[in-house]
Amino acid sequence: MESLPSPGAKVGASLTALTVMVASFRDSVTHWLDVVLPADLYVRAAMGTGAADTVYFPPELVREVAQVPGVKRLATQRFVPLQFDASRPPVALIARDSDGEGRGTALVGQPLPVPEGHIPIWVSEAMVDLYGARPGQVFAPLSKHFEPHSRVERPLAATFFVAGVWRDYARQSGAIVIDRRDYERLTGDRRVNDLALWLADGADAAQVQAGVRRAALKGADGGAGADSALEFASAAQIRATSLRIFDRSFAVTYWLQAVAIVIGLFGVAASFSAQVLARRKEFGLLAHLGFTRRQILTVVAGEGAAWTAIGALAGLLLGLAVSVVLVKVVNPQSFHWTMDLAAPWTRLAALCLAVVAAGTVTAWLSG
Repeated sequence: MESLPSPGAKVGASLTALTVMVASFRDSVTHWLDVVLPADLYVRAAMGTGAADTVYFPPELVREVAQVPGVKRLATQRFVPLQFDASRPPVALIARDSDGEGRGTALVGQPLPVPEGHIPIWVSEAMVDLYGARPGQVFAPLSKHFEPHSRVERPLAATFFVAGVWRDYARQSGAIVIDRRDYERLTGDRRVNDLALWLADGADAAQVQAGVRRAALKGADGGAGADSALEFASAAQIRATSLRIFDRSFAVTYWLQAVAIVIGLFGVAASFSAQVLARRKEFGLLAHLGFTRRQILTVVAGEGAAWTAIGALAGLLLGLAVSVVLVKVVNPQSFHWTMDLAAPWTRLAALCLAVVAAGTVTAWLSG
């Protein structure tokens, strides 16, 4: 009987590792969405970073949108692709309204004080892994990417200080956040790609959208194009869509869990079948002593429950250890982002009970 816990342990370990990894990732993404989506309504002019220079909001249109009835506050974002390495995808430079401490960027840890004369930037975790942009250091490669625009005859010299690192689950190639005022002062580029709108109390989102479309039509020759180029989404819609895509992407893990259970139960069935065949004389003696077939099968099922429970507990502990490695080591190395470890104890307990119940039934049937 010494080999019987092995299938249950393998099932428990695989189920635990997959469950904890997916739950940790989903919990981290949910928290990240809460941080990066503080506004009520979002308006996008460009479909992607590559179109940021051709589809945008000019400053005049931004001022008009700010005056739309129902808009309480407005924040802007400008996206610029930067090519640090020809063998890698471009890095996204995000110029946005900032409080100087990187809030709203899902910071990992506390922001660092910026030395006098330096311009603070906040880099995603991928920038640390791919380009060595570590917090507390000057990131020199960024300086050469500030090209002169029509309003500035030459680019201004700037020393960029990495004031913090933030989580970015949207871009694996890296992203840099810079204060919009510093970006405009250095480049003279006042174009905007995204608008974040906070609505006044009682304001109707549909009416605000209509007002923004009217402003876009009025200033269509300014760069944003017709109102059909605009994309509107509330924070709730973006959150729901993101989590739906996440769940769809990881739906295969549930099939993997089912396959793991089936494989483990086949192992339990094979082990118990072998044990039953080897113990035929023992069961014959029990029958001679007056045990019924049902009672003998109850003994076999009880042994199956005990051994499967031991295997499930061992698998739970082993799976937790594996999940720590997956979350803390494998995931950052593979995707260049971190996440918080979250163990869904209720789900894990239900999985262990399901494995024990399935193992008991399987042992009874094989007996």
